[in-house]
Amino acid sequence: MPASFSHAALVLGGARSGKSRFAEKLAHDSGLDRHYVATGRAFDDEMQARIAKHRADRADAGWTTHEEPLDLVGTLLSADAPGRVILVDCLTLWVTNLMMAERDVEAEGRALAAHVPLAKARLIFVSNEVGLGIVPENRMARAFRDHAGRLHQWMAAEAQDVYFVAAGLPLKMKG
Repeated sequence: MPASFSHAALVLGGARSGKSRFAEKLAHDSGLDRHYVATGRAFDDEMQARIAKHRADRADAGWTTHEEPLDLVGTLLSADAPGRVILVDCLTLWVTNLMMAERDVEAEGRALAAHVPLAKARLIFVSNEVGLGIVPENRMARAFRDHAGRLHQWMAAEAQDVYFVAAGLPLKMKG
């Protein structure tokens, strides 16, 4: 696995592909002060348990955690500083949160992409690649897939390094 990345990295993959573990290793190997922006929300008991486990894992591993389901750019601005790496996990949960809050997903996504080259910290974004399957049968799922796909394109354009992770194996697509 690569031990370093440029200013910004995008790590894509399917569910349980190993993308978060890979992104965390990139952040750890950077040697920088590590910040973790978690976008997940607990809508049920299972998700509450997952979030609690992730909180405990990060606390023991030396991360500073920021939990923010909607204002991702604002959170990145407040955590931004030289000598830091900020890992955002994950963009697809963020898109879901924006859709559920009836926010302008395109405007928020464009604002996030525009922030990437301005950041002083190194940035790592994790997201689920959702465009490899069948066309979803309902309107909201199709809109979600479309929003995520466009966001991934904007983020990949701004990131210097882009990885696709499958079965725990990273494939460097850019950089």
